[in-house]
Amino acid sequence: MPLEDGDPVRPRRRQVNAEVSAIPRLRGMGDPSLRGTTAPGGSRIDVMAEGWEPGPALGDGDVTPGGAPQRAWQPEEALMTELSELVQKVVNSSSWWERHGVDISILACSFLLLPAGVLTLGVVHHTLTIKGSHLASHNALTESKFWSKVWAIFFIELCSAFTVEQATYNHVKIHHGYTNIIGLGDSSTWKLPFLNRYVYMFIAPLAVPILTPLVALDLLRNVEWKAALRTLCCMFLGFYYHYWLLLHVSGFQSPWSALLCMLVTRSLLAHPYIHVNIFQHIGLPMFAANRKPKRIHLMSLGVLNLPRNPLLDWSFGHSLISCHVEHHLFPSLSDNMCLKIKPIVSQYLKQKKLPYNEDTYSSRLWLFLQRYEELMVHAPPITELVGIQ
Repeated sequence: MPLEDGDPVRPRRRQVNAEVSAIPRLRGMGDPSLRGTTAPGGSRIDVMAEGWEPGPALGDGDVTPGGAPQRAWQPEEALMTELSELVQKVVNSSSWWERHGVDISILACSFLLLPAGVLTLGVVHHTLTIKGSHLASHNALTESKFWSKVWAIFFIELCSAFTVEQATYNHVKIHHGYTNIIGLGDSSTWKLPFLNRYVYMFIAPLAVPILTPLVALDLLRNVEWKAALRTLCCMFLGFYYHYWLLLHVSGFQSPWSALLCMLVTRSLLAHPYIHVNIFQHIGLPMFAANRKPKRIHLMSLGVLNLPRNPLLDWSFGHSLISCHVEHHLFPSLSDNMCLKIKPIVSQYLKQKKLPYNEDTYSSRLWLFLQRYEELMVHAPPITELVGIQ
């Protein structure tokens, strides 16, 4: 059909096909069902299976459909291939140590340090709950009454989940005031006669982290409501803060793993804790309340020192391990001061022909395994004093 200028009209189908031929053909970018689909204007665009390839080469002055020069519009395959070749050169030139050794060593060290990490958490917990609580109950951390009360609440209630009033009464007033007196300070709270020796000595201590707060809750009935409320708040804060630290600082991924870690670390040194409390008093002379000896005789006869142990000295304190005699004679002294006066006390008692009881941990353990029924199930006999009343 002629135009006004006389030129014939080219078929529209050919014109559109020519325009489309300059557009890169896609491969792998669309649905196979689109292959051969008719484009607007009647053209057909072939969509290939994967990737895409550029159309006919453009001249130096030509631009891509987006308007950018052709040299900046490179296919993805070419870019990735070029980068992969550069990376592969570095990998091939690296040693086995660089490729795998460094990361394997880090993982191996993590496995090896896992017991040390658990041990560290357990030692820290027991240092705060046992050493800290023990010193705070005796006001041995400071000479200030106000700060003594503050530290007692912090260590006994917040860290140990026990009430200050009952801990102070049971330990300071009863145990220290009536050491080895039958029915009062004879450490009977540590006896569970319905358990056999092996369960008591090796299995039952694992329940200490669970039993301690339960016993504390039961004892709250004997204190004023204000003290009970304070204790409940401190117990909750102590447990929750420990749990929060494991989740948000230590990096535990689930609540159950954090709770399991809490149980493991809180029971890590539960065995020596139970053992020490019975080794140092039970099996030594016991007395009736109306026939107890004078204080220096009572403490020299009814208290025993264990040998120094770096782990237990740090976690429990010298006053509970190697200086227990000194601690019972002078309970307001700190652990370090008990260690400092130890030579003086031992020398003085020996000079005055008074007992200064010392024994090893293994020896006491063997003694209790052999005489468990006599010492832990039946009531111990009352000692008859001769010459020192």
